[in-house]
Amino acid sequence: MTYVGALQSVQVGTPHKYGTAGATDTMERLWKTSFYRVPSAQPRWLYTTHLDGNVQANTKHHGRPGQAVLLYAAAHYPAWREELGLQEIGPGGFGENFTVDGLSEETACIGDIYAIGDARIQVTGPRYPCWKIERRWGLAGLTARVAETGRTGWYCRVLQEGMIEPGASIKLIERPYPEWTVALTNDFGHSRNKNVEAAQALAACPLLVDWWQELVVRQAIGKE
Repeated sequence: MTYVGALQSVQVGTPHKYGTAGATDTMERLWKTSFYRVPSAQPRWLYTTHLDGNVQANTKHHGRPGQAVLLYAAAHYPAWREELGLQEIGPGGFGENFTVDGLSEETACIGDIYAIGDARIQVTGPRYPCWKIERRWGLAGLTARVAETGRTGWYCRVLQEGMIEPGASIKLIERPYPEWTVALTNDFGHSRNKNVEAAQALAACPLLVDWWQELVVRQAIGKE
């Protein structure tokens, strides 16, 4: 196993309502979400489906086995604070469960298996930014900005349940597809790379979630 980073912070959240019923401004309308995740210092059990204490509000589009836990690079936050003028944005600000040091979309690869504490997790693909990001911070256009910068975060499935806690080392156990980084997958998914042959090769990666397999090819050939 190779040391590649550390678990800086662990966040959990449960569904709550925010906003005002009947509001005409989109940013102020009533909505229910568990996106407001807050740091927790205590050890927590990571199940194959979720992190103990974390509950998804939208189980139709979130919480699948390939989306058991969301990771986000701690290194992105200083840039966001400067660009957005939000000094309060920090761990959990993008709805992630794990804020990590040492890893980013540029270095995490599809299929990577990491050991964190007793648990074993595997990278399944990038997080595709949704409207909840800009609702969380009240900033129109932030979702598009996340996609544009590639600072999306990435999902993992849980291969082995176990106890995790902040400060734990992240060790790389296996990297079967070093050529398919999360960043490159994002480039295909957001139409920044139009190499159809490469997109088809990436789509054939059995460890990339089905939704992304379809998206990278569709975007490369220009079909919305």
